[in-house]
Amino acid sequence: MRRPDDREFTQLVAARSLALRRMAYLMCGDWNQAEDLVQVAFIKLHTAWGRVRTEQGVDAYLRTTLLRVCIDEKRRAHWRREQPSSDAMPDIAAVHDSTVAGMSDRDVVVAALRRLPPGQRAVLVLRFYDDQDIESTARLLGISTGTVKSQTARGLAAMRSILPDPARPAGEELVTTKREQP
Repeated sequence: MRRPDDREFTQLVAARSLALRRMAYLMCGDWNQAEDLVQVAFIKLHTAWGRVRTEQGVDAYLRTTLLRVCIDEKRRAHWRREQPSSDAMPDIAAVHDSTVAGMSDRDVVVAALRRLPPGQRAVLVLRFYDDQDIESTARLLGISTGTVKSQTARGLAAMRSILPDPARPAGEELVTTKREQP
C-alpha cells in the first residue's frame, strides 16, 4: 500500500482543512470538536491513502469520512464524553427562539441545525452548504435517494418550525383564513 509523502500530505491538509472544519462545525456546532473530527478524517485518509487514487476520490473520501465520524460521535457522545475536572464550569446559555435578538443569522441557523437529528443535519449540510445533488448525497452517506429526499423534507420542515420567520415581525401570529368554496 502506497503512503503519501510528508510534503504531499501537508499540502492536502492545508488546502482542505478549512472547508472541512466549517462543514464539521455545521454538523456539531462546536469549533473545537469540529477540529477534532477533521483530524480524525485526515488520519483515516492517511491510513487509506493507497486505495484513494484520484483528487476527486480524496475529496469524496474526506467528506464521507467526516460525515460518518460526526454522526458516530453524536451517537456515542454520552459514552465517551470527558468528565470535567472542576466543579465550576462556565455557564452556557441555552438557545431558545426568544434569544435570537442578539445572535447573528449564522448563529441562529447553526443553533437550529444542532437541534436536528444527525442524519437530517448531514443531509442538509451536504445538500445546501456543500451543494451536493441528491445522488451524490446518497452516495456519500450510503443511503438511498429516497431517504435523502425524505430526510431533506423533514429537516427543512423542522428548520422552518425552529427558525423565526424573517417576513413576519416578532410576536406577530400567523393568521390563515379559509377561502369560501363557490
